[in-house]
Amino acid sequence: MRFISKLVVLLICINPLIVNAQILQGKITSEGVEVPFATIIFKDSGVGVSSNEDGFYKFEKLKKGYHQIIASSLGMIKKKLDIDIKEGLNVIDIDLNPSIYNLDQVVVTGTKTFKRRTQSPVIVNVIDSRQLENVQACNLAEGLKFQPGLRVETDCQTCNYTQLRMNGLTGGYSQILINGRAIFSPLTGLYGMEQIPTNMIDRIEVVRGGGSSLYGSSAIGGIVNVITKIPTSNNYSLGYDFSIINGDTQDKVISGNATVISGNKNSGATFFVNNRNRGWYDHNGDNFSELPSLRDNTFGATLFLLPSKNQKLEANLGSIHEYRYGGEMIDGIPHFSMQSEERVHDVLLGNLDYQINFNDARLSFIAYLAAQQTNRTHYTGIRPEIGSAADVVHLESPPYGTSLNTTKQAGFQINHTISKFFGPNVLTLGSEVVADDVMDEISTYNYLVDQKVVTQGVFLQSDWELTKSFNLLSGARFDKHSLLDNIVVSPRLSFLYKLRRETQFRLTYSTGFRAPQAFDTDLHMAFSGGGISRIILADDLKQERSKSLSASVNYDRASEQYVYGFTFEGFYTHLKDAFYQDPSGSDSYGDIFVKRNGAGARVKGLTMEFRANFMQKVQLESGLTLQQSLYYEAVEYSENLPLKKEFLRSPDYYGYTTISYNPNPKLSFAANLVHTGAMSLIHLAGAPGQLEDEFLESPVFNAIGVKSTYIQFVKKSGIKIEYSVGVKNLTNDFQQEFDSSKNRDSNFVYGPSLPRTIYFGLTLKSI
Repeated sequence: MRFISKLVVLLICINPLIVNAQILQGKITSEGVEVPFATIIFKDSGVGVSSNEDGFYKFEKLKKGYHQIIASSLGMIKKKLDIDIKEGLNVIDIDLNPSIYNLDQVVVTGTKTFKRRTQSPVIVNVIDSRQLENVQACNLAEGLKFQPGLRVETDCQTCNYTQLRMNGLTGGYSQILINGRAIFSPLTGLYGMEQIPTNMIDRIEVVRGGGSSLYGSSAIGGIVNVITKIPTSNNYSLGYDFSIINGDTQDKVISGNATVISGNKNSGATFFVNNRNRGWYDHNGDNFSELPSLRDNTFGATLFLLPSKNQKLEANLGSIHEYRYGGEMIDGIPHFSMQSEERVHDVLLGNLDYQINFNDARLSFIAYLAAQQTNRTHYTGIRPEIGSAADVVHLESPPYGTSLNTTKQAGFQINHTISKFFGPNVLTLGSEVVADDVMDEISTYNYLVDQKVVTQGVFLQSDWELTKSFNLLSGARFDKHSLLDNIVVSPRLSFLYKLRRETQFRLTYSTGFRAPQAFDTDLHMAFSGGGISRIILADDLKQERSKSLSASVNYDRASEQYVYGFTFEGFYTHLKDAFYQDPSGSDSYGDIFVKRNGAGARVKGLTMEFRANFMQKVQLESGLTLQQSLYYEAVEYSENLPLKKEFLRSPDYYGYTTISYNPNPKLSFAANLVHTGAMSLIHLAGAPGQLEDEFLESPVFNAIGVKSTYIQFVKKSGIKIEYSVGVKNLTNDFQQEFDSSKNRDSNFVYGPSLPRTIYFGLTLKSI
């Protein structure tokens, strides 16, 4: 009995050690990337730990049995898990989903390597597919309006070509990438932003200002990197959107997406298709369109293959066909109209990327090929008086033209992580060749652009985490451009200081250049003064050089109930030998402008961003840009007007606001505002009623949009149906003073791209 009593006492004494000897550990990830400093809490006891910088967490001395743990992190949706702690070691990895407002997404554009947004020395803004849906963006151009420092403007009343202005600089200073590749050529850029449908886009990464000099020529203003949808899980969707433009014109869009992943998840493919049919729209009743008719067909695919654990092969393919017609609204062929433009585009684009990692991913090698080809037939013409001798000549030899543009890119990149000195240092070495070949001809106008431009670039970069709080990014790019005699060296230097977890300070200095281009938005042929205005390059035109400086503070505070934050960024860019258009008389076809180098220019300003999310139900985002764009010496915009230092079509302030409310998983409401301040314009003589050239100031515009969505879950069928209804430009704040009829100045267009537009949507998605 004494032995049994001692045994019972011994068991009672050691039992707490047994029940408390269990261990729980694992890794916190999100979309395949480790989540540092996540919080994991046991609900019953309140005991918690944080994951380390590699996302690893560990509990010791746990009791066996069932428990509930809660995992959360900045910008992630809180996850609750019911777990069964068993004797010994328990390993549970937790994957968190990004929240509606993801503060710490993984981005690639700022450094050409994968980094968390808060860890990147260069500010990278992200527009994801959910934001595009909330503002009912039909294409890339409509989605880019909702970012600070960015403004998308329509620059032709007839064909409605668009350009992207970043930090006060015109479209030629901004570079658009497709999956990180520079195949969005200057010719493609005239209409390409409207040709990229949003169901092709996974997210858009934006780098403003000098931090983009890593990408070479024409990246002075910034970079927009369109990242297409990638295969993640088996799913599909099919959507139909129907719009009525100001009660008059129909716009119909059919879109579809499908993704297939293999059972072992080592391969997959995602496909997209988009069809758009929009009629022409006449705002002032003169039977000449302000919005051209569009017929678009787009389809493509992304495929990936993992030959081994450390290798990845990815291919992206896309095809775009667009028919675009604007001008006199007739049923006949274009040259029978009194004034019109017709464009038929066939665009093929794609890229192939291969990556292999060594030494636990401390060393990686990436090789890539990318290309696009644009075949275009086009008409730009004004018909002379019917029955006249000139009309006979016009009908016998109408001004139809052809364009062929091919862009090719090939390159490699090596990333190597060194951890011997202070913190980790990611060293990057890369080289690439970009060839852009454009031929654009209208024989009737004796107009020909035939030029091949080749750029060979080498870039070096050090992304060094000196301490947990301080990061130094330094590097340079060396470019040999075929139109320039010397190698252009573009260094950049960025500092990131993290004051605790919520606040980051950044400072960036860089230089860049813009080479004389064979074709860009400046070379768009426009109707003005009763003729066709053209722009040619001066014989002695040389590259622009830039020096850019930006400084910013970013603050974000997050808890389980709310997220709020702000970003202030000041920017200054000095342009040496800045391009401008010099009016140089006219010929029998119309006005001629020569692109020349000016004395220089400066662009400076401040962007402010505000954001908040409450209880994963209400989300607010707002941005405002204040800027000033001036030439150092006044330039001539018209032979009949005084010289002017101001950049035209460049407002001193502009901004946006978006707000969404999700009261429950089935219902959501969204509203948005795009604000455009007053800007200087020029209206050229020759249009009906316009007797002389004139500088004008545009009114202030506020385009308001609203949208509501209801989701019906059909769980038996594994689908959900989304019903949406909304209005773009609710108050119809649209340009009212358009030129009318034949001989109108097609460049005299400003303000929102659409009048009041009511839309209805129906989308079927797999759950």
